[in-house]
Amino acid sequence: MDLHRFSGPMLSAFRIVVGLLFLTHGSGTVFGLFGGAQGSGAALPTGQWPGWWAGLIQVVCGLLVMVGLVTRPAALLASGSMAYAYFTVHQSKGVLPTQNGGEPAALYAWAFLAIAVLGAGPWALDALMTRRRRTVDEVDDDVDEQPVPA
Repeated sequence: MDLHRFSGPMLSAFRIVVGLLFLTHGSGTVFGLFGGAQGSGAALPTGQWPGWWAGLIQVVCGLLVMVGLVTRPAALLASGSMAYAYFTVHQSKGVLPTQNGGEPAALYAWAFLAIAVLGAGPWALDALMTRRRRTVDEVDDDVDEQPVPA
């Protein structure tokens, strides 16, 4: 059985789930949804540094990654923000993520880095736009090659 045929759809499913989880995490911080910021039931005050801004990055990048639009740059920004969070918030509390509570930040950083490197997969708006662009270019090439009647 050739399992390679599942790699594209699996990458897309992974991207969608990771983006959705990141979006819901940020929605708690920014909008107070899904239990609020750190389970408080409330959003962080607008503009509060760094939490509210991190939540905004989570909402925007999570949504972009989930739908597969400008996926690589959004995933790279999300990865960097989670690496920053790990090293500035969690690292000082212990060496290992299991000691310092940084497992989610570390997992998100690596997951988004993988998405940034591997791309969005076939089920993405990026892929849809690329396919449409190719179709339009092919039609334009066919029109250019048509002889002009005299």
